[in-house]
Amino acid sequence: MLRAVIFDVDFTLAKPGPDLGPEGYRRLGERYGLDLDPARYDEARVAAFAEVKLHPELDHDEEIWVLFTERVIIGMGGVGNTYDAAVEMERAWVHSHHFELFEDALPTIAAVRKRGLLIGMLSNSSRNLEDFVAHHGLYADAVLTSNMHGKTKPHSSIFHALLKQLDVEAHEAVMVGDMLEDDIEGAQAVGMHAVLIDRENRYPDVGDRLPNLSGLLAELGLD
Repeated sequence: MLRAVIFDVDFTLAKPGPDLGPEGYRRLGERYGLDLDPARYDEARVAAFAEVKLHPELDHDEEIWVLFTERVIIGMGGVGNTYDAAVEMERAWVHSHHFELFEDALPTIAAVRKRGLLIGMLSNSSRNLEDFVAHHGLYADAVLTSNMHGKTKPHSSIFHALLKQLDVEAHEAVMVGDMLEDDIEGAQAVGMHAVLIDRENRYPDVGDRLPNLSGLLAELGLD
């Protein structure tokens, strides 16, 4: 029996606001003497994901994401002090007010609560999720970040730690997220159910996926 729904945060419940998007990068670049092309942002981000390597032990490592951000900046045409610009941009990601909820986030969480299920949030970030929940008017029975825990998804221990906070067994919970390896395969490896939310159509070859949260309750048999 399903007792808990655990949500990833970034690109599942929320998206970066303007300061973290293409125009935000352009403005950041101006402060560091970098000429960044917003039109190259999407391509640069995809390329950076292909190049970034997680810590071999899946330890939480801020430097990895600074280097990821620097690759985005370089991919947008940045030449010069790209590292310091990346540090500033990465620091901006910890602030809740730099994010916007997807329109289906609040209604979905409200509907899950109405059915008596526990709600967890699990994120590979340094953001204060309790502050994030309060800032955006969300609700969660338990939250956990890789910064708090020390390991990142898909390490099994971070899933077990949040399940322990919720006091549920793995087979009683479902993970909902946008990353195939981190969220879906990581959760399944510990015995959880999992639902892939593919808002950006990054996984066209994966048949069992949803384009957004609107169909989640039906997918879980709760509608």
